[in-house]
Amino acid sequence: MSGGSYYVPTTSWWPILGSLALGVMMVGAGVKLVYDTGALLMLLGVVSIIGVMGLWFRDVVRESMGGLYDSQMDRSFRWGMGWFIFSELMFFAAFFGALFYVRTFAIPWLGGEGEKGVSALLWPDFVAHWPLLSPPDASVLGPDQVFSPWQLPLVNTLILVTSSITLTVAHEALKLDERITCRNWLAGTVLLGCCFIIIQGVEYYEAYNHYGITLEAGIFGATFFILTGFHGVHVIIGTIILACILVRICKGHFSTDHHFGFEASCWYWHFVDVVWVGLFIFVYVL
Repeated sequence: MSGGSYYVPTTSWWPILGSLALGVMMVGAGVKLVYDTGALLMLLGVVSIIGVMGLWFRDVVRESMGGLYDSQMDRSFRWGMGWFIFSELMFFAAFFGALFYVRTFAIPWLGGEGEKGVSALLWPDFVAHWPLLSPPDASVLGPDQVFSPWQLPLVNTLILVTSSITLTVAHEALKLDERITCRNWLAGTVLLGCCFIIIQGVEYYEAYNHYGITLEAGIFGATFFILTGFHGVHVIIGTIILACILVRICKGHFSTDHHFGFEASCWYWHFVDVVWVGLFIFVYVL
């Protein structure tokens, strides 16, 4: 590659294979939700996505380590990652918007308040409040109780905030070429991510078995699991990404001025942390 040229990757099947794998996973998930079957199809899609991602990233790493990327390619990666995070922001904004709409408009209307308070005629005995432990339709059972924000949710908040600090320390150490320090702090970040996932799993077990919070527990259960569940998936993905970056650090990849793979993982992790702070405030505290 000569100076100032732009690297054009060779023909790759990974984008189309990744799309097909995603389609298989979504079809399996849809069949599972509607007919309570399709688990194997969904699992096949998930495994296929992981396989495609692993092989695709392998090619990208080889191209990067081969010196094929110049400053223009670096800008392309940065713009791509920036737009990806923006799309994720809009993804969560839609769910936060749904929660805001339900709490601010729909429930008060059903309670007789606001410009559409006539909706209260549907269930005249309904009392508007949040968290909604008693849905207006008697056929829908609400949760027995809700989580205290100052127990497991607070612990997970402290874990994620701490993980952002440890990741920042690791990033700064890499920029100073202190690779052992970078490796140790990054390993600590991965460990904190694993702790968050475990605690989230414990919380879900408690929700289903002791709190009556399920996907069928009215609007509260639905919004709770949609928001925290999708965020949990992002934490799992982020932890896997950081673990891969840790392996690359141990192999001597990256330099003080050429480490966008590390930097992109930092962007993603900090975004996930910020979303959790919003979840903690609007789902658990308020």
